[in-house]
Amino acid sequence: MRSNDNTQTGFEFPCDFPIKVMGVAENNFDALVVEIVMRHIGDINEGAVAIRPSRNGKYVSVTVTFEAQGQHQLDELYRELSAHDRILMVL
Repeated sequence: MRSNDNTQTGFEFPCDFPIKVMGVAENNFDALVVEIVMRHIGDINEGAVAIRPSRNGKYVSVTVTFEAQGQHQLDELYRELSAHDRILMVL
């Protein structure tokens, strides 16, 4: 018997979930992150994306907050983000 997502993760789905993605600040990195996230969640709400450059401007973090529907969705999103060669870290 398969357990539901709530007991496996401690999260109660659906829930607001922020995902932070870091990479080199060049070639529209923020647009890349948003494009990948949208493939997994659909549309992104206005104000859901926060962009923060590093102190020296070489790196950037993009945080997207969205309503996660389940652990499988999060796993697939993390898998695609982590596999991309321009993405250095996913939190």
